[in-house]
Amino acid sequence: MIGAHAMASQKESSGVRMAGINHFKAVDDKLWRGSAPRADGYRELVARGVHTVVDLRAEKLSAEELAVPQKAGLKVVRMPIRDGQTPTNGQVATFQETVKSSEGPVFVHCGAGVGRTGSITAAYVVNTGEATSRQAALRTLAVGPPSIEQVWYVLTTGRDEPSQPPAAIEAFSRIFDAPRRIMASF
Repeated sequence: MIGAHAMASQKESSGVRMAGINHFKAVDDKLWRGSAPRADGYRELVARGVHTVVDLRAEKLSAEELAVPQKAGLKVVRMPIRDGQTPTNGQVATFQETVKSSEGPVFVHCGAGVGRTGSITAAYVVNTGEATSRQAALRTLAVGPPSIEQVWYVLTTGRDEPSQPPAAIEAFSRIFDAPRRIMASF
Protein backbone atom coordinates (compact mmCIF):
# COMPACT_ATOMS: atom_id res chain seq x y z
CA MET A 1 0.00 0.00 0.00
CA ILE A 2 1.32 3.44 -0.92
CA GLY A 3 1.45 5.95 1.93
CA ALA A 4 0.31 9.57 1.80
CA HIS A 5 3.83 10.99 1.65
CA ALA A 6 4.94 8.69 -1.15
CA MET A 7 1.82 9.49 -3.15
CA ALA A 8 2.15 13.23 -2.65
CA SER A 9 5.82 13.21 -3.61
CA GLN A 10 4.73 12.03 -7.05
CA LYS A 11 2.58 15.20 -7.38
CA GLU A 12 -0.09 15.39 -10.04
CA SER A 13 1.91 13.40 -12.56
CA SER A 14 1.11 10.38 -10.43
CA GLY A 15 -0.13 7.22 -12.08
CA VAL A 16 -1.38 5.87 -8.74
CA ARG A 17 -4.64 3.92 -8.98
CA MET A 18 -7.32 4.05 -6.31
CA ALA A 19 -10.10 1.51 -6.20
CA GLY A 20 -13.45 3.11 -6.97
CA ILE A 21 -11.99 6.50 -8.03
CA ASN A 22 -11.30 7.75 -11.56
CA HIS A 23 -8.85 10.56 -12.37
CA PHE A 24 -7.11 10.15 -9.01
CA LYS A 25 -4.17 12.51 -8.43
CA ALA A 26 -2.13 13.38 -5.35
CA VAL A 27 -1.72 17.17 -5.54
CA ASP A 28 0.55 17.48 -2.49
CA ASP A 29 0.83 16.14 1.08
CA LYS A 30 -2.46 17.76 2.07
CA LEU A 31 -4.65 17.41 -1.03
CA TRP A 32 -5.76 14.58 -3.29
CA ARG A 33 -8.31 14.85 -6.09
CA GLY A 34 -10.46 12.64 -8.31
CA SER A 35 -13.95 11.63 -9.34
CA ALA A 36 -16.83 10.92 -6.98
CA PRO A 37 -15.79 7.68 -5.29
CA ARG A 38 -17.80 4.51 -5.17
CA ALA A 39 -18.14 2.86 -1.74
CA ASP A 40 -14.86 0.94 -2.19
CA GLY A 41 -13.14 4.24 -3.06
CA TYR A 42 -14.26 5.85 0.19
CA ARG A 43 -13.02 2.81 2.14
CA GLU A 44 -9.63 2.99 0.40
CA LEU A 45 -9.34 6.71 1.17
CA VAL A 46 -9.88 5.96 4.87
CA ALA A 47 -7.31 3.14 4.71
CA ARG A 48 -4.79 5.61 3.25
CA GLY A 49 -5.27 8.21 5.99
CA VAL A 50 -7.91 10.55 4.58
CA HIS A 51 -10.27 11.98 7.21
CA THR A 52 -12.02 14.70 5.19
CA VAL A 53 -13.74 14.69 1.80
CA VAL A 54 -14.84 17.86 0.01
CA ASP A 55 -17.80 17.16 -2.29
CA LEU A 56 -18.29 19.82 -4.98
CA ARG A 57 -21.36 18.27 -6.63
CA ALA A 58 -24.45 20.46 -6.88
CA GLU A 59 -26.51 17.68 -8.43
CA LYS A 60 -29.44 16.33 -6.48
CA LEU A 61 -28.08 13.42 -4.44
CA SER A 62 -30.07 10.89 -2.45
CA ALA A 63 -29.72 10.68 1.32
CA GLU A 64 -28.29 7.19 0.83
CA GLU A 65 -25.61 8.47 -1.56
CA LEU A 66 -24.72 11.33 0.78
CA ALA A 67 -24.33 8.88 3.69
CA VAL A 68 -21.79 6.57 1.98
CA PRO A 69 -18.64 8.56 2.88
CA GLN A 70 -19.85 9.10 6.45
CA LYS A 71 -20.49 5.36 6.81
CA ALA A 72 -16.86 4.83 5.75
CA GLY A 73 -15.78 7.12 8.60
CA LEU A 74 -15.13 10.35 6.69
CA LYS A 75 -16.02 13.93 7.52
CA VAL A 76 -17.80 15.45 4.51
CA VAL A 77 -17.66 19.12 3.59
CA ARG A 78 -20.23 20.01 0.92
CA MET A 79 -19.41 22.95 -1.37
CA PRO A 80 -21.92 22.72 -4.22
CA ILE A 81 -20.72 24.10 -7.56
CA ARG A 82 -22.89 23.59 -10.64
CA ASP A 83 -21.35 21.45 -13.38
CA GLY A 84 -19.29 23.55 -15.78
CA GLN A 85 -19.08 26.49 -13.36
CA THR A 86 -16.39 27.84 -11.05
CA PRO A 87 -16.08 28.24 -7.28
CA THR A 88 -16.82 31.55 -5.62
CA ASN A 89 -14.05 33.35 -3.74
CA GLY A 90 -15.80 32.36 -0.50
CA GLN A 91 -15.77 28.69 -1.50
CA VAL A 92 -12.06 28.92 -2.35
CA ALA A 93 -11.34 30.48 1.06
CA THR A 94 -13.37 27.79 2.84
CA PHE A 95 -11.64 25.10 0.81
CA GLN A 96 -8.16 26.48 1.64
CA GLU A 97 -9.03 26.56 5.34
CA THR A 98 -10.48 23.02 5.22
CA VAL A 99 -7.27 21.67 3.66
CA LYS A 100 -5.06 23.65 6.05
CA SER A 101 -6.88 22.52 9.21
CA SER A 102 -7.59 18.89 8.31
CA GLU A 103 -5.79 15.95 9.80
CA GLY A 104 -4.26 13.92 6.99
CA PRO A 105 -4.82 14.56 3.31
CA VAL A 106 -8.14 15.95 2.07
CA PHE A 107 -9.82 14.35 -0.94
CA VAL A 108 -11.79 16.70 -3.21
CA HIS A 109 -14.16 15.58 -5.93
CA CYS A 110 -17.02 16.57 -8.17
CA GLY A 111 -18.75 14.07 -10.45
CA ALA A 112 -16.03 13.18 -12.94
CA GLY A 113 -13.14 14.82 -11.06
CA VAL A 114 -12.34 17.12 -13.97
CA GLY A 115 -13.81 20.65 -14.22
CA ARG A 116 -15.02 21.73 -10.79
CA THR A 117 -12.31 19.70 -9.08
CA GLY A 118 -9.71 21.13 -11.45
CA SER A 119 -10.89 24.70 -10.85
CA ILE A 120 -10.72 24.56 -7.06
CA THR A 121 -7.46 22.58 -7.15
CA ALA A 122 -5.95 25.20 -9.48
CA ALA A 123 -6.93 27.98 -7.07
CA TYR A 124 -5.30 25.95 -4.27
CA VAL A 125 -1.96 25.32 -6.03
CA VAL A 126 -1.70 28.93 -7.23
CA ASN A 127 -2.58 30.26 -3.77
CA THR A 128 -0.04 28.02 -2.04
CA GLY A 129 2.64 28.98 -4.58
CA GLU A 130 3.01 25.41 -5.87
CA ALA A 131 2.16 26.46 -9.42
CA THR A 132 1.52 29.44 -11.66
CA SER A 133 -1.92 29.82 -13.21
CA ARG A 134 -0.47 28.54 -16.52
CA GLN A 135 0.96 25.44 -14.81
CA ALA A 136 -2.34 24.92 -12.99
CA ALA A 137 -4.20 25.17 -16.30
CA LEU A 138 -1.95 22.53 -17.87
CA ARG A 139 -2.53 20.22 -14.88
CA THR A 140 -6.28 20.73 -15.20
CA LEU A 141 -6.32 20.09 -18.94
CA ALA A 142 -4.21 16.95 -18.49
CA VAL A 143 -7.02 15.34 -16.47
CA GLY A 144 -9.82 16.05 -18.92
CA PRO A 145 -11.77 18.74 -20.74
CA PRO A 146 -13.21 21.37 -18.40
CA SER A 147 -15.73 23.96 -19.57
CA ILE A 148 -14.60 27.15 -21.28
CA GLU A 149 -15.62 29.07 -18.16
CA GLN A 150 -13.39 26.83 -16.04
CA VAL A 151 -10.44 27.17 -18.43
CA TRP A 152 -10.75 30.97 -18.24
CA TYR A 153 -10.96 30.81 -14.44
CA VAL A 154 -7.87 28.63 -14.11
CA LEU A 155 -5.81 30.71 -16.56
CA THR A 156 -6.63 33.96 -14.75
CA THR A 157 -6.35 32.72 -11.18
CA GLY A 158 -3.94 34.90 -9.26
CA ARG A 159 -2.26 34.34 -5.93
CA ASP A 160 -4.41 36.86 -4.09
CA GLU A 161 -7.95 36.09 -5.12
CA PRO A 162 -9.35 34.14 -8.06
CA SER A 163 -11.53 36.22 -10.32
CA GLN A 164 -14.84 35.12 -11.76
CA PRO A 165 -15.22 34.90 -15.54
CA PRO A 166 -16.90 37.89 -17.23
CA ALA A 167 -20.57 37.49 -18.13
CA ALA A 168 -19.75 37.02 -21.83
CA ILE A 169 -17.42 34.09 -21.07
CA GLU A 170 -20.00 32.54 -18.72
CA ALA A 171 -22.79 32.85 -21.28
CA PHE A 172 -20.73 31.45 -24.15
CA SER A 173 -19.45 28.58 -21.99
CA ARG A 174 -22.87 27.63 -20.68
CA ILE A 175 -24.35 27.53 -24.18
CA PHE A 176 -21.35 25.78 -25.76
CA ASP A 177 -20.94 23.27 -22.90
CA ALA A 178 -24.67 22.52 -22.46
CA PRO A 179 -24.63 19.35 -24.62
CA ARG A 180 -21.80 17.88 -22.51
CA ARG A 181 -23.69 18.57 -19.28
CA ILE A 182 -26.92 17.16 -20.71
CA MET A 183 -25.18 13.96 -21.86
CA ALA A 184 -23.46 13.57 -18.49
CA SER A 185 -26.84 13.44 -16.76
CA PHE A 186 -27.80 10.23 -18.57
